[in-house]
Amino acid sequence: MGIKSASEYIDFFVNLNMGENVSLLRFINNEKITLKKNLELKNLEKEPIKNGIGILEQLAREINDIGEKAVLKKYKK
Repeated sequence: MGIKSASEYIDFFVNLNMGENVSLLRFINNEKITLKKNLELKNLEKEPIKNGIGILEQLAREINDIGEKAVLKKYKK
């Protein structure tokens, strides 16, 4: 897995340019589902996937605490 920080996840989300149809929280939840499914695969390294899930959970908590716009502003490069 190439993404190792909250800033990289935000950058990835912004660069996807999905418009206003997909919220950051929705993106995060979809990414967590994908990563959790990847944990079940035997041939993948588990620790980077677990770290990614942890970062996504942190971002979701921050969105709930301070809002999506504030999180985007906080982590945008």
